[in-house]
Amino acid sequence: MNPEQRQKQITKTSIIGIIANVVLAAFKITVGAIAGSIAIVLDAVNSLTDAVSSIVTILGVKYASRKPDTNHPFGYGRIEYFSAIIIAGIVLSAGVTSLFESIKKVISPEIPDYSLVTVIVVIAAVLVKIVLGRYVKSQGEKYNSDSLIASGQDASFDAILSASTLLGAIVTYLFNISIDGVLGVVIAAFIIKAGIEMLLEPISSVIGARPDSAVTIAMKKSICEIDGVQGAYDLVLHNYGPNAALGSVHVEVDSRISADEIHHLTADIQNKILSEFQVFLTVGIYAVDDSREENAVISRICMAHEGVIGVHGIHIDDDETFVSFDIVLDFSIKDKEELVRTLIKEIKSEIFTNYMIHINCDTNYSG
Repeated sequence: MNPEQRQKQITKTSIIGIIANVVLAAFKITVGAIAGSIAIVLDAVNSLTDAVSSIVTILGVKYASRKPDTNHPFGYGRIEYFSAIIIAGIVLSAGVTSLFESIKKVISPEIPDYSLVTVIVVIAAVLVKIVLGRYVKSQGEKYNSDSLIASGQDASFDAILSASTLLGAIVTYLFNISIDGVLGVVIAAFIIKAGIEMLLEPISSVIGARPDSAVTIAMKKSICEIDGVQGAYDLVLHNYGPNAALGSVHVEVDSRISADEIHHLTADIQNKILSEFQVFLTVGIYAVDDSREENAVISRICMAHEGVIGVHGIHIDDDETFVSFDIVLDFSIKDKEELVRTLIKEIKSEIFTNYMIHINCDTNYSG
């Protein structure tokens, strides 16, 4: 789906959310004020914050879809992450405010005046929120929108919170006991918890979270399907928004192929990945000779060490004086230099006594 269609669908979903939440908030505020229920009023405020969240989502996707320019050559896609952070901030603010108001109600309790109409309205609110939450979240997953997913999750939480106000109404109606303030505290705690959880994912994306391993595995597999590619390694993806990424990858090829063949091979890789994943890759080349028995010895020695999770790019110069290769290390490795010295010593003692050995330590960026 192209960016314009994605923007239209996200905007459409957000508008549906705005309308539903404004209508729900109006009913809840009216019913809560009549009944004197802080829990229902706070639930209404939460619905209003959901409407504001939808407005932020619309603005976020609108500005994020702007074309790249001189100042921002990679586009504005990351604005969507900031809009998701703003939504989480709105939810957290509502939760903290609700908590203080509910504590006041616990200290000075009043028995709300619930009626059958109140109960019916709250039941309707629960059902609407369940449907709305599932719809918005599914659309967010479909169009890869953190903001919509956050709004959908918040709506689902609201269904639980509205159900808690329903419980309070039933308890008061049957036993003439007020648990309104306590329910308000519970609602506020849920809102705060939801806000924190909603905040973590977009912040992680802005900081630079590891890409989805399912995507990177599929990408490497697709590269390896191209004739002439013997292996794909060191895949790095730079995220510039939910649907915008650039990256780089190293591929192993037979050391005997020509520069012209390498040129066509890298073009094939770039075109295939761009077509299948909408990611432009810069391609680096490892020239390897799989027929050399020494390759297996190097791999065996390296992989015997804990924390080494891969060996690739083994190259032995024709004059047989220099060996180079890459090792992929787990993040648990604290002293890379010591490990490299140990590996060089072990490799020299077994096969390459008089060789100069260079080991490049790679990080497992993509899983």
